[in-house]
Amino acid sequence: MASLTVSQTTPAAGNANKQREGAEIITGAEACYEHSKELLKGLGFPGGVMPLRGLDECGLVRETGYVWMRQGKPYEHHFRATGTRVRYDAEVTAYVEEGRMKRMTGVRSKQMMLWVPIVEMSLDGADKVYFKSNVGIGRSFPAAAFADEDDPAAAAATEANAKQ
Repeated sequence: MASLTVSQTTPAAGNANKQREGAEIITGAEACYEHSKELLKGLGFPGGVMPLRGLDECGLVRETGYVWMRQGKPYEHHFRATGTRVRYDAEVTAYVEEGRMKRMTGVRSKQMMLWVPIVEMSLDGADKVYFKSNVGIGRSFPAAAFADEDDPAAAAATEANAKQ
């Protein structure tokens, strides 16, 4: 069962929870999945760029743009269209604004034989998504490669791109 609450932290709660003060908190796998997809689309990102289905809780502090998504265990996903493997920790956090997610934690991409932390994701023009690592090196991919897998037309476009 899904629920929405607004968080009110007290001074005794400590600094760790201070960034979540006043947050809209959603619980339940289906509600969190839909909320995270809508958030991504609202920021301009393709709906499948963070395919986290096993979410227990997600939250948004509209005042600061702080978001988090918490799942029971880490999840690894292979984006066929880019040939990229991405690992999402049990908790993913970021600060969001239109066309950009910055100060990200909990997302790593496998490059060669190393897992590289992804700290920023932004739109690179109308048709590309740019990912930046913690050492400032980044890479752009076609936005169509991260189409929402639940959207049949988008999934077909992703398949076509993967075959090219």
